[in-house]
Amino acid sequence: MFEHILYETLNARQKEIFNFQKLSATLADYGFNCIKLADDWGGADFIALHVNTTTTLKIQLKSRITIGKKYVGKDIWIAFPHNGFWYLIEHDRLVEKIGQSTDWLKSPSWITGNEYSSVSINPKLLNDLTENKLGRVYGPVLETE
Repeated sequence: MFEHILYETLNARQKEIFNFQKLSATLADYGFNCIKLADDWGGADFIALHVNTTTTLKIQLKSRITIGKKYVGKDIWIAFPHNGFWYLIEHDRLVEKIGQSTDWLKSPSWITGNEYSSVSINPKLLNDLTENKLGRVYGPVLETE
């Protein structure tokens, strides 16, 4: 019963829950209690309530850095792992930083596909995301690298 599972053996739903639990543990270190939502409520996979009782984040969990036009103006936070760390940033702020550091907003994927994601992040953007870097990703999580 208490044997480590192999991430690769989980189905898609099990992986989503597994990844939510991993990120929730990291957010607990910052004073957040996370509640998984049954469906994408307002674009969020889960909400994170801070112990100060005034801060509530609507979070979309992604396997890599991702922006989507469906999140614009909705106060959605994007969480994603990169190089062994979790990152968490308000979506519209992420779009701004991406616009300042990359040409992603000029890509057909963003312009006509309404979304852009990447497994790699250029050094300038990665530096700009330093303030959004949380704790380490422990163990296997999301299929990104």
